[in-house]
Amino acid sequence: MTNVIVVIGAGSIGQAIVRRVSAGKQVLLADIRQENADAAAKTLSDAGFNVTTATVDVSSRASVHALVEAATKLGEVSGVIHAAGVSPSQASPETILKVDLYGTALVLEEFGKVIARGGAGVVIASQSGHRLAPLSTEQNALLATTPVEELLGLPMLQPDQIKDPLHAYQISKRGNSLRVMAEAVRWGKRGARVNTISPGIIITPLANDELKGPRGPGYRRMLEVSAAGRAGTPDEVGTLGALLMGPDGAFITGSDILMDGGVTAAYWFGELAPK
Repeated sequence: MTNVIVVIGAGSIGQAIVRRVSAGKQVLLADIRQENADAAAKTLSDAGFNVTTATVDVSSRASVHALVEAATKLGEVSGVIHAAGVSPSQASPETILKVDLYGTALVLEEFGKVIARGGAGVVIASQSGHRLAPLSTEQNALLATTPVEELLGLPMLQPDQIKDPLHAYQISKRGNSLRVMAEAVRWGKRGARVNTISPGIIITPLANDELKGPRGPGYRRMLEVSAAGRAGTPDEVGTLGALLMGPDGAFITGSDILMDGGVTAAYWFGELAPK
């Protein structure tokens, strides 16, 4: 049976992970824009990978379900890399919650029904989830376990509570890591694993937009005072993704791994700490 690796989001991070874990396997590369999927597929095909493409809107159950059906027609789904999302500079709070929070929960639920024994998933969250003040135990449980179709109806996610795109992004990314922890229980019953990576500033087109956008000076300051003193590269995320999806990561599931060069440490306990 052919092993299928599904990549949602054709950007640099998804590509970096898939290059590490997909030799000899079938890659299904999905993006909301067909031209993005095609461009990434050409790069991967030219490097020797077997790639087919699809379009997907992660905020639509019908669209995600169609992607699952396309994947299972190709073979056995042994890996899922969920790297699609929108940033605070790109969208409204409502769109961020729909794509980043609801969309991730939907992908985890739908692919959790078909993931193969021994399979693994990685969700790309963000350091932003680590800069949200602690939530209550009840709020954590609601973000982790509320049925997908009821998620956006939670009182804590309404416009009177979420007033700006950055807050929407932070709570979405915190929600991603909590949802992955809960889903790891369900995936575990199928003999599969799933984890979150929370990258800091990784040089991608999206990050370049942020560095040039209204929050640019703040992002540049983050890099200056962090322990690493620089941004990360997609390849560094790829290395961690390969660990989490491969045999060396077989004891890791339901975890969230922060890789941000020390920015969050500086935010809570260093020069970036709120005065």
